[in-house]
Amino acid sequence: QVHMVESGGGLVQAGGSLRLSCAASGSSFSIRAMGWYRQAPGKQRELVATITNGGTTNYQESVKGRFTISRDNTKNTVYLQMNSLKPEDTAVYYCNAVSLAFMTYWGQGTQVTVSS
Repeated sequence: QVHMVESGGGLVQAGGSLRLSCAASGSSFSIRAMGWYRQAPGKQRELVATITNGGTTNYQESVKGRFTISRDNTKNTVYLQMNSLKPEDTAVYYCNAVSLAFMTYWGQGTQVTVSS
């Protein structure tokens, strides 16, 4: 069984910063890629950023230059540094991992609220 444990959400004023962390664990669990998605009230879940084993990153256009995704492969942990936060970044943020066998796993979600 795979466990995804997220941390780091909270309430911050516009222009502030937050750092999200997500650790994946489980027996015989090898990760191909990890990432962050978010879902705002009344909206569909959307990709925020992803990073592969080799370090290739991909960002949603609206967060480019403000958010940075990184990972520690030795710890199966992915991070999302969020700077210059805007009220429209308010959402539940979900950690995602894709295994070498293309199985997808999700964290429980962490709330990020940006006040104006």
